[in-house]
Amino acid sequence: MRSVRLEAIGSLSLREMPKPVPGPEDLLVKVAACGICGTDRHLFHGEFPSRPPVTLGHEFAGVVEAVGSRVVGFEPGLKVTGDPNIACGLCPECHRGRINLCRNLQAIGIHRDGGFADYVIVPQSQAHQLPDALDLVQGAFCEPLACCIHGIDIAKIRPGDSVVVLGGGLIGLLVVQLAKLAGATDVILVTRSAEKRALGERIGATASVDPTAGDLETQICGENGLLPGGAEKVIEAVGVRETVEQAPRLTRRGGTVLILGVLPQGTKVEIEPFDLLFREIRFLSSFVNPFTHRRAAALIASGAIDVAPLISRRITLDEAVSAISGSAPPGEIRSMVIPDL
Repeated sequence: MRSVRLEAIGSLSLREMPKPVPGPEDLLVKVAACGICGTDRHLFHGEFPSRPPVTLGHEFAGVVEAVGSRVVGFEPGLKVTGDPNIACGLCPECHRGRINLCRNLQAIGIHRDGGFADYVIVPQSQAHQLPDALDLVQGAFCEPLACCIHGIDIAKIRPGDSVVVLGGGLIGLLVVQLAKLAGATDVILVTRSAEKRALGERIGATASVDPTAGDLETQICGENGLLPGGAEKVIEAVGVRETVEQAPRLTRRGGTVLILGVLPQGTKVEIEPFDLLFREIRFLSSFVNPFTHRRAAALIASGAIDVAPLISRRITLDEAVSAISGSAPPGEIRSMVIPDL
């Protein structure tokens, strides 16, 4: 089978690999679609820890082709998505129920071979069935949506809240929809892209702001701004130093900042602790998707979250190497790798 392999930091290739054989508790899944995440580019550049050589791809969905001898509840022909984050179940964090903080956490597509391939092995504990009628390209959005759901849970967005979302990429546009579903009355999307601002307003944002059109704090928090005094919740969904530093300044007294975007490992930011203290700003972070993958699948299957307009392009495995190793094209939300395209 074909496989997009991270051979070493800065070295990515399309290789022929043996078709994997499922273990007793594994599913062999024929990949229908796998999304290119910003983390994949971080992995290529060595900005996120991984274990090469490894097949990349952690946002995938497909059809079960074979099952191991001890698999229960899955059979060939079922549509599935895979939660890539595998906890050990034995460490102190797992015993506390914090499986996303597992000391031995392994991820499909980072530590184990992933979904940028014709086939992927998924432990039955990580598999979630999808409805027969669901387009599997949309099913491949379950992993990023699951991460966003965890962030929304941590931020505790409530009915009537005001929310500012920094970033118009996939994560930001998913958060816009989730915040609206959670009952936020004001959801303001901040992004430089006019196209993404327009899309954000179509799918749930009550307003959008171009940060280059003037002082952002004035536009949002000023006396004549959209949210005088700031927002109850500000969610950083870009993974950029400048927006992390900016987020507290857009937050009202007693409000919450959530860091959801992934910054390159080693990035440092400047934060004024006195300001956080004096205004009692909660500064939180969210990591991956503990116990939220099934909820994500349900939201996509029901149509409550619309992922169709978030697909920027569909590319082949042959094209995936240059797409991952190069810069994201202007306006990209999510490029989907379709092995059988």
